[in-house]
Amino acid sequence: MPHLILPGLIDVHVHLRDLGQSHKEDFYTGTSAALAGGFITVLDMPNNKEPITTLTKLVEKISEAKKKIVCDVGFHAGSLGIDLDELDKMEPYVLGLKLYLNKTTGNYIIDKEKLIKIFDHWHSLKPIMLHAESDIIGEVINNVKRTGRHVHICHVSTKYELTTVIEAKMKKLPVTCGVTPHHLFLSYEAAKKLGPFGMMKPQIEKGFKEFLWKNLTYIDVIESDHAPHTIEEKKSGTPPFGVPNLDTTLPLLLTAVSEKKLTRERLLELCYENPYRLFRIKTDKNTYLEIDEKKEFVIDNKKLKTKCGWSPYAGWKVKGKVKRVFIKGKKVFENGKILVKKGSGKVIYSN
Repeated sequence: MPHLILPGLIDVHVHLRDLGQSHKEDFYTGTSAALAGGFITVLDMPNNKEPITTLTKLVEKISEAKKKIVCDVGFHAGSLGIDLDELDKMEPYVLGLKLYLNKTTGNYIIDKEKLIKIFDHWHSLKPIMLHAESDIIGEVINNVKRTGRHVHICHVSTKYELTTVIEAKMKKLPVTCGVTPHHLFLSYEAAKKLGPFGMMKPQIEKGFKEFLWKNLTYIDVIESDHAPHTIEEKKSGTPPFGVPNLDTTLPLLLTAVSEKKLTRERLLELCYENPYRLFRIKTDKNTYLEIDEKKEFVIDNKKLKTKCGWSPYAGWKVKGKVKRVFIKGKKVFENGKILVKKGSGKVIYSN
């Protein structure tokens, strides 16, 4: 019998690659990886090959998702600071708005002037999620002070960024933040040894992992930033940024629990309670995971559900394995196997 039952976890930041880059990942393989990793709700980002900045593109993406997903999926809108009326059209169908202020996959960057216009236009209570690194995070905080909008800083990655967030929280500003597994578990040196397979945006700062663990109390959510790319792409002359995480986030965290670096209660705050509260996601008491928390295993690329077929943690020994997943009382995953058909998952919207 499993030793541990947890509610179905929520990942507020994934890149499932449909539409347009399904050779890396698609809605079926990505949500299969989510179930195998204990996440029954994932929120997909808008920086697709064609960015999701209009209602037409969002509807097309939702339609494709409904054919393939095996867990619950929600979406974030995107904006390039153009056609701001499209934000109003998309708002009922999304759980947040994602903006990119630094270079990353897709290069859909907005400048300071467009950022101001978007802050002035977005009147929803749903959070503005930001890729905002050290050079621009101050500008974000200024807009929060000016407008009172709820901002969520994604994947904090430097001491300066986290210190800035902490200062904003101390001033009672509506600022929350997330951190990725790779910033929690990979050091600068470890990422460098991985070569292109350790390339991500934002990058890992020397000494940040230790600083992050010491200040984990200020982190609101753990977000995988699941960013799959093929092995061939990573080995190319211009490897893309990003690492996959959906299969492996929970085992890494459960290992940290077994090592007394993290409490089970804090894990639930970061991966269930805070995501549910901040993004107003519906939950169900009959949706849960059965976990063998004493099961030790080695992360094996061949056993991953993600289509890209690799992990930066390949070869790592971890402790804590998802055995079964139930959604609304129905068993959907058991012992490494997906038990439901494509399209059985639900597209979700905010409460």
